[in-house]
Amino acid sequence: MRQIVLDTETTGIDPKDGHRILEIGAVELENRQPTGRTYHQYINPQRHIDDEVIRIHGITNERVANEPVFAEIVNDFMAFISGAELLIHNAPFDVGHINAELERLEHNSWGKIEDHTKITDTLALAKKHYPGQRNSLDALCKRLFIDNSSRTFHGALLDSQILADVYLAMTGGQTGLGFGGDPHAMNNDNTLTQHKRVDSGLAQQLPAFTPSATQLEAHQQQLAQMQKKQCVWTSFYGIETATTTT
Repeated sequence: MRQIVLDTETTGIDPKDGHRILEIGAVELENRQPTGRTYHQYINPQRHIDDEVIRIHGITNERVANEPVFAEIVNDFMAFISGAELLIHNAPFDVGHINAELERLEHNSWGKIEDHTKITDTLALAKKHYPGQRNSLDALCKRLFIDNSSRTFHGALLDSQILADVYLAMTGGQTGLGFGGDPHAMNNDNTLTQHKRVDSGLAQQLPAFTPSATQLEAHQQQLAQMQKKQCVWTSFYGIETATTTT
């Protein structure tokens, strides 16, 4: 199962007001594991970026002035996501902007993004998991113990990587812990899990204790008392208890 975790940064909220995409970031998952393949592209939005928006994502007009326009990157972008399930936090926002960019193309051979992918809104998914709670990406990171300390600004690729961790934790518990015996299991950061083995020599250093006859008798008396109280585990494992007489 191929999934693409995707995020965009834009010049503003509503594409109907002429706002444009200026960054796209995407991370590929295959069978719930990061493949290491990503897509990341800055885009010249062909319009001015307001200061209040720059304070959110840190992308200035100068930063994207010499980047390609959407029409120049659309084929590579669509080829990367086609056939996959898109995972997007607040999907209507990003999908609306992408479709608006596609509609602006002089020759749009792609149609709409929905024609090529299945779209899952991870915000809607989070609301089902945690009804009545804050479900922003930062709130989910805190709830699911995911490190987002590097998120000083919103950034499309960074947010996609964080959302991938959030999605995997939210839908399947902890990931990348190396359980299951696979020596080549991948962590969330796409690094190989290092399995640590206990040095066999340590076992020889552990102290061994031999119970005395008095201790053994006290133990048997305790088992006898437990048996009288219908102890399940002794009967289940066929453990015989001894009784003592005085």
